[in-house]
Amino acid sequence: MMGLTLSRRTRIALICVLLLALLIFLPMRVALGLAGLERLGVAAREVRGTVWSGRIDQLMLGDMPMGSVRAGLSPLSLLAGRARFDIARNNGLPDDVAGALTVGFGRIGIDDVTGSVPLGRSFAPLPLASLHLDDVTAWFANDHCGHAEGTVRARLAGQFPGLNLAQGLSGAVACDGDAILLPLVSQSGMEKITLRIWRSGRYSAEMRVETADPTLGATLTQAGFAAVGNAQILKIEGTL
Repeated sequence: MMGLTLSRRTRIALICVLLLALLIFLPMRVALGLAGLERLGVAAREVRGTVWSGRIDQLMLGDMPMGSVRAGLSPLSLLAGRARFDIARNNGLPDDVAGALTVGFGRIGIDDVTGSVPLGRSFAPLPLASLHLDDVTAWFANDHCGHAEGTVRARLAGQFPGLNLAQGLSGAVACDGDAILLPLVSQSGMEKITLRIWRSGRYSAEMRVETADPTLGATLTQAGFAAVGNAQILKIEGTL
């Protein structure tokens, strides 16, 4: 039997076809692993579908539950040397979220994220229940904050007698040296939360309440705040 001899051009064409087929049908699970998104604390119960159209069940960003989302790799981002995974959680509820997780050469972060992110007990004992992001982009270049923009509104868990924080606290995301900074302020300006997050997942947070009310001061002291002049301050540090 005579063997089949292929020309060099034909062999190259077959290799290209095989590589293209591999790329088209690459499982989303494999693509997430290759992108190294675990460096953002990304984890999931199950990942299904292809890299272009997949589903991530019970997505977690550190200790923050994102629920189940649709996900797909943006082909245009590859031309810029980045892997951008567009995600969307659309339940027809106020906690819908859309945006992207992006990884590139020396770069990792989120792009164009709008929606609510439940925090669970990520920042306990700080009473942060959720963050509502409005067109937030924030990424690290190696170990430094490379860029941060957009606005964030924080909702608190529970109520302190004497504090009216029903509207939450809000502020603009920014870089502060190596850290991403969330400077959150209430409508009255008497309550502030300053949250910093580093590339390693380490964070520091301070909640400051300006008050001369001894009853409110006593309540906050019982909740772990410390009196500093006319302010009550709660400071915490941890890792996401």
